Amino acid sequence: MSHKKHPTPPEILACDVVAKSKLFTVEALSLSFSNGEQREYERVRGGGRGAVMIVPITADNELLLVREYCAGTHDYQLGFPKGLIDPGETPVEAGNRELKEEVGFGANAFSELKVVSLAPSYFNAKMHILVASELYPEQLEGDEPEPLVVVKWPLDKLYDLLQQEDFTEARSVAALLLLKAHLNLEA
Repeated sequence: MSHKKHPTPPEILACDVVAKSKLFTVEALSLSFSNGEQREYERVRGGGRGAVMIVPITADNELLLVREYCAGTHDYQLGFPKGLIDPGETPVEAGNRELKEEVGFGANAFSELKVVSLAPSYFNAKMHILVASELYPEQLEGDEPEPLVVVKWPLDKLYDLLQQEDFTEARSVAALLLLKAHLNLEA
């Protein structure tokens, strides 16, 4: 199968900051495409550190999830532990730290499922999705404003997780489906 790729991205004619907060910078881009077409785009520029999402699997073949408050939807969502990669950390180091902060376990083994983009038309953030196994108890203090609810989910009922009304976060859904493909390849 052949995939035609565009040889070069459009030329950025101008880039102006139109809004800024503690977390985000919104830029207006003036672009010129290879065919001469010019357009205005807006994008959210992240910090560039990246993030991790961890799919922890216990020795009892259970997934560990967290239920936490999400300001964007103003409700509680069920999903996999996640967080930003701190300066100087590898994705695996960040994943192990986040596991300890959010679910009270570290892991001796990690596998990377995929690096995903979040709304790449508007946002330059990347997330490393990792599977963690060989878990051991260890707790680190995290930065959450309230204790997270840890939920154990049987691995053999992962499709039932997709039916949960509070399991809607697209990155967690993608991680679950990537895990299913990963486990089928290993079987």
